[in-house]
Amino acid sequence: MNRRTVLQSLGAALGAPAFSSATPATPSTKPRLKSAICAYSFRDALAKKTMTYDDIVHLAVDTNVDGLDMTVYWFPSTGDEFLLPLRRLAYRNGVEIYSISVRTEMTRESKELRDKEIEDVKKWVDVAAKLGAGHIRVFGGAVKNATEDDAANWCAEVLARGAEYAGKAGVILGLENHGGITAKADRIVQIVKKVNSPWVGVNLDTGNFEDDAYGQIAKILPYAVNVQFKTEIRVVKGKREESDWDRLAKMLADGGYRGYMALEYEAREDPKTTMPRLLAKLNQLARKYSG
Repeated sequence: MNRRTVLQSLGAALGAPAFSSATPATPSTKPRLKSAICAYSFRDALAKKTMTYDDIVHLAVDTNVDGLDMTVYWFPSTGDEFLLPLRRLAYRNGVEIYSISVRTEMTRESKELRDKEIEDVKKWVDVAAKLGAGHIRVFGGAVKNATEDDAANWCAEVLARGAEYAGKAGVILGLENHGGITAKADRIVQIVKKVNSPWVGVNLDTGNFEDDAYGQIAKILPYAVNVQFKTEIRVVKGKREESDWDRLAKMLADGGYRGYMALEYEAREDPKTTMPRLLAKLNQLARKYSG
């Protein structure tokens, strides 16, 4: 290959369109899976202040985990006095705060309330940018006093307007399958396609579908920008069973996913004693299925 051909190839690559959530990722010949901790796993300790977000950074180091999805519910502040030292601590320890998780309700009936949701999203985009996080987990919301079609349209409206702001900060909004308007994979895909933004994708939670979880996961996997692993999964409505993590990781690899697998622990055992064992398993899967 001569120099001109190389330059032409490079130019084509650089000029290729950015990821669009409306265009599923094509399977990659070299999957890249990375392990992460979702701070929600330590919700009780964080709420009681027996654990800090700094502690989660140190846990990531101790368990050889790559990244952190920092649920914001127990942030003591959203000011620089909290955010910047946390970012520095993570950087100095070689851990990436790649995501934050926030509460949103994008299906609100009135325009005024939807406008407020958008302003809240903007606030969290600014927080994510301060932490160096490139992703925010958001919820679609419940379906109340409206048809499902109306609720889906409102959700898409808020996501689209939020994405306009998020994109300017280089932050992706990941819509989670979390009941309500996002209870079913087909509806999630419809919403994400309607928004049609490179700054909107799916935050794939393996434990949240009510039935046929593996089948529904397969439908939204091409749009996934973050994945949360749980210890249980529903294959039949109302019945939980242990998640087949190997099967899930292989699905991600075969589907061309490149990104984080964040452990979100919700079972009864003490996460401080259980998480290290589970994170070791997650690390093994990341190595097994990465090219």
